[in-house]
Amino acid sequence: MPKAGIIYNDIKPIACRIAQELADKLTALGWEVCQATGQGGILGYSKPGRPVCHTPITQLTPPGFDEDMAFAIVLGGDGTVLAAFRQVAPHEIPLLTVNTGHMGFLTETYVNYLPQAIEAAVEGKYEVESRAMLTVQVWRDGGLMWEALCLNEMVLHREPLTSMCHFEIEIGRHAPVDIAADGIIISTPTGSTAYSLSAGGPVITPGVPVLQLVPICPHSLASRALVFADHEPVVIYAANRDPLVMVVDGNAGCSVLPEDQVRLLRSPYAARFIRLRPNEFFHVLREKLGWGLPHVAKPTSVELP
Repeated sequence: MPKAGIIYNDIKPIACRIAQELADKLTALGWEVCQATGQGGILGYSKPGRPVCHTPITQLTPPGFDEDMAFAIVLGGDGTVLAAFRQVAPHEIPLLTVNTGHMGFLTETYVNYLPQAIEAAVEGKYEVESRAMLTVQVWRDGGLMWEALCLNEMVLHREPLTSMCHFEIEIGRHAPVDIAADGIIISTPTGSTAYSLSAGGPVITPGVPVLQLVPICPHSLASRALVFADHEPVVIYAANRDPLVMVVDGNAGCSVLPEDQVRLLRSPYAARFIRLRPNEFFHVLREKLGWGLPHVAKPTSVELP
């Protein structure tokens, strides 16, 4: 019996309703169905003075979601998609992402087209696109204190976000650099259209094996976004007297003390997106962000004197 999964945003009534309808439909077609909410992929926040508690990356997977699962369907917005990949990426389960939220930049289809999408998924008429993820870790006194999978970006900043910080950053074997800024962003190509774009970073097409470092409001004209190979590990030392806050993919964080190290490296796990048609990244940029649209004032012809 083939097996499929459903991960949904349980605070959205429409996602809950569609999840049950999908489960009934797939069961009637002879599929075994496992359901879970995206809450298991929400990492939570730690606080200074409290032991850092985290669940290891490989233990976030919901019951029943394993290598035997052909695919899983995600019902929600981008936040649910990010949480879902943290739950299933170690088992290489491809996800069909269905937008029930607002922007839905990471989603493949909409609720209106769900019947056709499910039919294609059941018949195996799709491609799988792999996107690079990061392993983000906080080390203290030589021991691992916190870790998470990251698809978009890691952000490290002071809270409240009104004071300048100093960061000492080592990228691979290159000489360490010092950056004075309100914070820093380490982004994957997938995350280049998220926070780093708002902070002035470039858009990077998926599949390019790079990461980017983007300072947030740097206190120097020389501190600009840097793109580097994603096989090079990154180590960050927060050269400040007060703790900083680290946020991964916008929904979870960890307090970083002055003596801590933040380490990032390309994860051995990838986010595997189900594509119902060949993925055209520029089309997504145009549809979601309005990039490259024709200028309304552009003349259709030029008359020479």
